Amino acid sequence: MNRTPSDRAPVRRGRPRSEAVERAIIESVLHLLEEGTSIDAVSMERVARTAGVGKATVYRRWPGKDALLLDVVRTLEEPQAELAGTSVRDDLVSILEWHRRVGLAKRNSAVLRTMMSHVTSHPELWQQYQDSVIKVRRETMYTVLRRGIGTGELRGDLDVELLGELFTGPMLTRTVLQGGRNLPEGLAEQIVDSVLGGVGTPR
Repeated sequence: MNRTPSDRAPVRRGRPRSEAVERAIIESVLHLLEEGTSIDAVSMERVARTAGVGKATVYRRWPGKDALLLDVVRTLEEPQAELAGTSVRDDLVSILEWHRRVGLAKRNSAVLRTMMSHVTSHPELWQQYQDSVIKVRRETMYTVLRRGIGTGELRGDLDVELLGELFTGPMLTRTVLQGGRNLPEGLAEQIVDSVLGGVGTPR
């Protein structure tokens, strides 16, 4: 995946005047990985040298390597889906389309695949990712589903966790278990409409 600075959402931490420094540090990590440096060999000291800043500058923004790597992963991921809120069906499509784009990005980006492999293979780092990233995504899905139950668009006899798994399961199977294969346009709509046939309320 070809990246340009405008493609990545800048990490916003601290005062605005520090954003350029933070972007330079993030870019230095990506540069090291793109030139073949292993993640284990990416140290805070090496990142600082590559970014042209002092080691203390890096540590003021990130307490350690794991925290820095989490922010690098976030810059590589697709921005979160913006939900219109006009209908539960449309919001669910937006959420699943976001998952599809993430799957395509991982398939096309060796750096992102490497980063995610590292995160998932380190329990503490994976837990941080779950707590700071995955939890927010799940709550977004649950909010949409609760709204659908409240408006009568979805059946109320299933809990929101199970409902969420019914919608996201097929997409996650293709993006995670199948390595991002077979992700055609329109897949999000197809999944949502198929599941709604079983859990939606009759009209």
